[in-house]
Amino acid sequence: MSAAVSPATPAQPVVAAFDFDGTLTWRDTLLPFLRRLLGWPTLLWVLLVCSPWLAAYALRLISNHRAKAVLLQAALAARPVAEVERCAQAFARHDLPLQWRPWGLRQLVQHQQAGHRCVLVTASTSLYMHLVGASLGVDAVLCTEMETADGRYTGRMATANCHGEEKVRRLQAWLTAQYGSEQPELHAYGDTKGDLPMLRLASRAWFRERAWIAR
Repeated sequence: MSAAVSPATPAQPVVAAFDFDGTLTWRDTLLPFLRRLLGWPTLLWVLLVCSPWLAAYALRLISNHRAKAVLLQAALAARPVAEVERCAQAFARHDLPLQWRPWGLRQLVQHQQAGHRCVLVTASTSLYMHLVGASLGVDAVLCTEMETADGRYTGRMATANCHGEEKVRRLQAWLTAQYGSEQPELHAYGDTKGDLPMLRLASRAWFRERAWIAR
């Protein structure tokens, strides 16, 4: 059952902040995107090369940011921007429709119909997230931005990985830029521990499709 969403009023604007992977989709989207971009043989080779770092992350020996940085560097270094854009369009057209989570999409649409501003706040990358955000009609996409130079991806992140406390920093910066000191009522949606800092910032929050209260 969808959570009730009340219309915004001029005196009290509402912003709804949504995590992406696992909240609006059923699963993580980075590996499916890399599979489409690289093909299975190259992706398996990249995962093999990165396996020491991925294993270290699984054992909590290194951070999410470090493991992700190694994977993206191996997968993207010197990849043409135009090639990635074509892949992102195909990914959004053919792959994402199979991954949408109905409850999350209903909440997003209800907020939009109520006149609320909607923002995606996600560790997923700019390789495809701005395209996805435009297709969903959201007001902003706060994601992990990737660096480009001379028409190619360097494989490096241009921003910090938008995960955990970084979600709060990015969202607060956007809210301040949009609203100044008069902050709106914030609703937030997430599904992992990395979303909890953002949920704590909100006046109303949902975790894995259930109302959530900060503890």
